[in-house]
Amino acid sequence: MSVARENAVPTDQADNARVDLMKAVVQDRFGPPHTMQLLSVDRPEIGSGEVLLKVHTAAVNPYDWHMVRGDPRVARLMGGVGLTKPKARIAGVDVAGRVLDVGSDVHDLRPGDEIFGFARGAFAEYAIADAALVVPKPAGLTFEQAAALPMAAVTALHAIRDRGKVQSGQRVLVNGAAGGVGTFAVQIAAALGAEVTGVCSARNTDMVRKIGATHVIDYGSEDFADGTRQYDVILDNVGNRSIRDLRRAATPTGIVIVNGGGSPGHIIGAVGSILRAAIVNLFVRQQITMVPTTWSRDDLLAVTEMVDTGTLRPVIDRTFPLADAAAGLQHVEAGHASGKVVITVT
Repeated sequence: MSVARENAVPTDQADNARVDLMKAVVQDRFGPPHTMQLLSVDRPEIGSGEVLLKVHTAAVNPYDWHMVRGDPRVARLMGGVGLTKPKARIAGVDVAGRVLDVGSDVHDLRPGDEIFGFARGAFAEYAIADAALVVPKPAGLTFEQAAALPMAAVTALHAIRDRGKVQSGQRVLVNGAAGGVGTFAVQIAAALGAEVTGVCSARNTDMVRKIGATHVIDYGSEDFADGTRQYDVILDNVGNRSIRDLRRAATPTGIVIVNGGGSPGHIIGAVGSILRAAIVNLFVRQQITMVPTTWSRDDLLAVTEMVDTGTLRPVIDRTFPLADAAAGLQHVEAGHASGKVVITVT
């Protein structure tokens, strides 16, 4: 990505204006990650219940490249993405950094605090966050590790604890166990006392076993949905199997959690998988459900507690500098990441 200056500043004002600018990865049209540019743009302004963050690290999620591409197309009609161009020019949700300034209604955070959580426009030197969606960074984690937590760990928590209601002794299968959500889901299910089976590629079997899986299936040589073994809870992070296949691998009263599906260029994408799951759920004994997309401070604190007790540890695949954020998105989009991809800013 090239570095450009978006806002020209007269020479005699440059020294005063420079503090109001920041580098950010900006996108003004939907498309593949390489359409993003590293620009100098205005630093965002905070509202009364918000905080301004000095971003140290951000993390990449499949959510990000879906937003960058405007994929699936149906999402553009739902209002959150943008109809003809990105609603948010700067991508990135997961963040770790320091508080630079706080709004007038924020009383439990102060400048200098080290935090992690959810922000708007995290692929930048500075970002805005709702004060209720950031919490203190665990002391035992680096900024890189902390940035890897928010979306993936909270999604895994919702899936395993809330939707799956996993209990000790249950059989849990995680399809896509080596991905961002998958690595956290394996650890959370194992901590709850489940017998965890992780499905991943051959190159990731050792890693998935090390983070808590009792059994590991190499999807290249074994079919977890052939009906020979059934599971109480199945979390599908990939979307490469039909609802019928997933049901075949579940016990008669098992829970199937759908958290994946769709790819660039799809009109419907994962929305179609979700709709099919909802319809099937009306007619079967098994429970077919989806992962909630809500985020809260309580979720982040629950994740923090698991980190502090040693239950949860981020798996970092690799890091990219801010200038190479597009390459980070492409790496995640291609499905090559084992764990999380992190963007280093400062």
